[in-house]
Amino acid sequence: MKNGDICAMIGIDGFEIGDTICDAENPEPLKPIAIDEPTMSMTFCINDSPFFGQDGKFVTSRHIQDRLNKELEKNLALRVEKGAEESSWRVYGRGVLHLSVLIETMRREGYELQVGQPQVIIKEIDGVKCEPVESLTVNTPEECSGKIIEFVSTHKGEMTKMEMVNDRVHLEFTIPSRGIMGMRTYVMNVSAGEAIMAHRFLEYQPWKGEIVKRTNGSLIAMEAGTAYAYALDKLQDRGKFFIDPQEEVYAGQVVGENAKEGDIVINVTKSKKLTNMRSKSADDKAVLPPPVRMSLEEALEYIKEDEYVEVTPHAMRIRKIILDELERKRAGRA
Repeated sequence: MKNGDICAMIGIDGFEIGDTICDAENPEPLKPIAIDEPTMSMTFCINDSPFFGQDGKFVTSRHIQDRLNKELEKNLALRVEKGAEESSWRVYGRGVLHLSVLIETMRREGYELQVGQPQVIIKEIDGVKCEPVESLTVNTPEECSGKIIEFVSTHKGEMTKMEMVNDRVHLEFTIPSRGIMGMRTYVMNVSAGEAIMAHRFLEYQPWKGEIVKRTNGSLIAMEAGTAYAYALDKLQDRGKFFIDPQEEVYAGQVVGENAKEGDIVINVTKSKKLTNMRSKSADDKAVLPPPVRMSLEEALEYIKEDEYVEVTPHAMRIRKIILDELERKRAGRA
């Protein structure tokens, strides 16, 4: 053999990534490869919504457990722990994108599951509460740079570099991992898709303080059934919707975003009553704006602490963890 040759070795147990196989008489091991620790965690659990098992092929806790164990064999930055409940797991990864790639892969393979809001991993270093901080780079048209700088500053970011490159602006920041959640969507909307954004883990730094989160509440379906255009039309002043007419919904599903603070329970399954009375104004057709459609990553960044993203091979829904309205109120008082 010579340098650069690829070989296979069998019969070796207990090895780790970065281990070196050496001459027993003259061992000269290479320095082990350092793998970055996870910076974010997320709860995975089985799908227990009313639409359980209608779409996926692998839906039980055993299926999900086996799939996560299989992923651990090749995904070096992933960590998995058993959750507080019997059919839940705490999955640790290198940011929302890292975990959303795993969820999307499982969805395409036929798995049904639910995932909770991403949480950054907090460490105590020398008695100080610390959080992961990332190096953020944004290349954007000049007219969009002001809004992006303002967004980063309100999310506890600090600008370290700004320079003009032709007609574009190159920006560099240090920002907590919490502050990046939801930023990609904002940057793409502000720049009409022209901005280029990248970020990587830098280090743990002292806690930066609270960051402003989504203040708008959710529009929650009151009962199961088919959503009607008539009901959605009458509720347009409440906010924007995530569903189309004739789409099946269930009680406790988040069907839209409230225009104000606080959650509202609404009836989107109310149909128009058929009578012999007709009038020109009453018979106008419902004109609805197109619903908001989120990608998986956008949905994970959007949800609140009391919400799940339900992921199936052909659908993705946002729902409350507690589906029953009365139980949610009791839990809120408690």
